Amino acid sequence: MANSLLAIKNVACLFSAQSSRIWLVFAVVWLAVVECSTFTIQSNKNNMRVVVAGQDEILAVDSLAESQKDHDARMQWWREARFGLFVHWGLYSVAEGKWNGEPIEGTAEWIMHHAKIPVDEYRNVLLPQFNPTEFDAVEWAALARDAGVQYLVITAKHHDGFCLFDSDRTDFDVKASPFNRDIMRELFDACRAEGIRIGWYYSILDWSHPKAHAKSWDEYALDLHHQVDELLQNYGQIDIMWFDGEWIPEWTEPQGRLLYQHIREISPATLINNRVGKGRQGMAGTHDPSAHVGDFGTPEQQIPRFGLPGYDWESCMTMNDTWGYSASDTEWKSAATLIQQLIDATSKGGNFLLNVGPDGLGKIPDASQFRLHEMGDWLEKNGQSVYGTKPGPFRKLKWGRCTVDGVNPSRLYFHIYDWPTKTSMLRIPGLMSKVERVWFLERGETSPLWKRADRQGLMVRLGKNPPNAHVSVLVVDVVGAPDVIELPVLQHARTGVVHLDAFDAELHGQTIRYESDDSKKCIGYWSNADEYITWKMQIRKPGTFEVMIDYACDKGEEGSVVSMGVAHADDPDLIIASATGEISPTGSWTSFEKRSLGTIEIPSIGVYSITLRPTEIARSALMNLQSLQLNPQ
Repeated sequence: MANSLLAIKNVACLFSAQSSRIWLVFAVVWLAVVECSTFTIQSNKNNMRVVVAGQDEILAVDSLAESQKDHDARMQWWREARFGLFVHWGLYSVAEGKWNGEPIEGTAEWIMHHAKIPVDEYRNVLLPQFNPTEFDAVEWAALARDAGVQYLVITAKHHDGFCLFDSDRTDFDVKASPFNRDIMRELFDACRAEGIRIGWYYSILDWSHPKAHAKSWDEYALDLHHQVDELLQNYGQIDIMWFDGEWIPEWTEPQGRLLYQHIREISPATLINNRVGKGRQGMAGTHDPSAHVGDFGTPEQQIPRFGLPGYDWESCMTMNDTWGYSASDTEWKSAATLIQQLIDATSKGGNFLLNVGPDGLGKIPDASQFRLHEMGDWLEKNGQSVYGTKPGPFRKLKWGRCTVDGVNPSRLYFHIYDWPTKTSMLRIPGLMSKVERVWFLERGETSPLWKRADRQGLMVRLGKNPPNAHVSVLVVDVVGAPDVIELPVLQHARTGVVHLDAFDAELHGQTIRYESDDSKKCIGYWSNADEYITWKMQIRKPGTFEVMIDYACDKGEEGSVVSMGVAHADDPDLIIASATGEISPTGSWTSFEKRSLGTIEIPSIGVYSITLRPTEIARSALMNLQSLQLNPQ
């Protein structure tokens, strides 16, 4: 009978997507007759309930028909939160990235897969060792609070199938370990006490479940649904269900739609990520809401370069190179980089879900704790520029980012990554609004700064020393809604040089993207020969120019050819000057050198469009580009 109900629910999902209750009723009747079962159907405007042989199931045929007003109300807290903490913890944390004493390549939480460990061996070796005596849910929640975190998501079950909660559908859970405590209960209670919202990560993929394969998938799906019910009904209000592992062929969009609908029925306030369905576009994490279920997108290890207007999204990222704990992974991002990533996501309308991987004893690594404290200290002084804010009106700012106050749309927050140490002057390009006052958020309105408006925007005298060692926040109050125009890059008035920074370029393509970390600030992932970049520049002193690129190319990746073309901005397809060169190696992807592509002639003053594109990509990628510069001859 369980299989009959599952079949009926799948049919319900299929027909609910087609908004056809009549066909749904026929399907239920037919299935019940085939099973020789008695049945009744009850219906209201939101759902249909079917009782087959005494077993009761809700068929949520209309639960997706949520009004925009209701959806916005459900999403409001999450849109204002901006900062979440991801926790990857499980049996793999005991392994520490090693098996039989040997380090295993790849992320630590995938060690069962990467090392090809049989299920029984994985279980028999690691389960008896899972006794995290240093785990303290209260300490974890206090750390999250001090870091400025607004919500926490933890791996209730990862791909290895081990459950950190007490499940009556498996004995491969925390209660079968020497620890024998319900971690989810302790963490739920601790987070609630700190005012932190809670979410469960749950993997659809399961390497250990004996039925999690095509021939017996329906049986596994019943256990999956039951475990989701346990997670949603055994603790209290769960704020987020964060699914993963949906890429396996056994999982389908109708199954995802069914699960989404079921969660919305039993826990209407719970937010559900887009990995519940099959619409996610790889690591970019986006989906088409009109065709696939999910309340928000999930970019992984990346932040969309211009955000995703009109679309809710959350970038999940690691502090180092792995999600689960690895004793050998010491590639930690700096606190400044993590703060900038939080700001970057916020300024583009997204959330930032930052990961920690506790070790096998239940301790969050000291390096992670240090960075979280640094982020918390910064947010304590500058959180007003993050929480509840809206995306800034600037397409890009090469020295930082901008957010808009969520209550006062005339207040702009400028996050300064690169302090102008030589001049102490900051230009905010294209800000045409009348400015009332300017000050540093950390120093308050009583310490206003000198400002001057001109045809290019706003100039502000910052002073020599930044208020914050990581990122300083400048507050600018304008009259009315911000008025911003995009300006071309100006030719230097004295030297005649035109410097086109990578971050001033507009990127055309799906793969190519900006990269900014401690080792490089450039355009990278340039692996598609059809993708290109463009700038707009204003020439005041025409003539002959040498074209210089500042780039990096790893040894063995050389041989690609790049072409630069110049056209009038109002007719970008008519090339009036061009230069071409072959990319030679610089030693690594982070070893930047300046090389010439030759000379060009620009005959008159005006605004021009510059295009840089590959004519051939010889190996895996073209280059990493920091800048293109035109030097007058």
